[in-house]
Amino acid sequence: MQINGNKIRELREARGYNLVDFAAKAGLSPSYLSEIERGAKKPSLKTLGRIASALNVPREEIVDISQDDEGLTFGDRVRLARKNKGWTVTELALKVGLSPAYISEVEKDKVIPAVSTMRRLAQVLEVSVPTLLNENAALGLKVRMLREEQGLTQAALAGAAGISAGMIAQIEQGKVQPSFRTIERIAQVLGVSPCYFVMDNEKPEEIITTFSPQLRELLQEENVQAILRQICHMTEKEIRFILNFIQLYRKSRLDE
Repeated sequence: MQINGNKIRELREARGYNLVDFAAKAGLSPSYLSEIERGAKKPSLKTLGRIASALNVPREEIVDISQDDEGLTFGDRVRLARKNKGWTVTELALKVGLSPAYISEVEKDKVIPAVSTMRRLAQVLEVSVPTLLNENAALGLKVRMLREEQGLTQAALAGAAGISAGMIAQIEQGKVQPSFRTIERIAQVLGVSPCYFVMDNEKPEEIITTFSPQLRELLQEENVQAILRQICHMTEKEIRFILNFIQLYRKSRLDE
């Protein structure tokens, strides 16, 4: 979780509080508050709530919600995105078409929403689904989506891929980072390239729009497309070799 300690200090000083007085107001020790402001400590969401309340600002103003915040759960991200909109649980529930009690359970991580529900939440909150998930959870969501689309149970997918059903469950829940070999096995059973699971969360067409016209034209060449297709079926060792070669080549060009 990315905490902006400098922002906390700036807001505190702007309100005329010294470290000791503000720590007492937030129910914290001065030394602990000092460490938070210096970035030496990573406070819990509850502690951040106290600080935000004492500063009279929304918690998201001192917490950055991003895809790299592995300390935040799915429920935490939904709650932060909701508060960023200034909505109550009831207001979000009405917009999504669910009960406030269910949204509350989601935010407390007591239930795992269906894929369709995740999409509705992301759409209403105007964020992408991956933004509400960490990297492992995003990969797990892709596995779960394909598995359900093909009518496979976790046990059936596990059996066909030669791994345990417990491993599939942990992958889909974002609790483990599978090896490249495991990803290859799952991809083979589900009929997709391993690249589908390990590529960036952005849609391919969105990535391509960031390319230069010359690069987009180059991608249309048949030999280039043939290379890309081969990369998607390479082993981890082969891909790492190519990446190392590219880095060495670029370094040699810079040194010329």
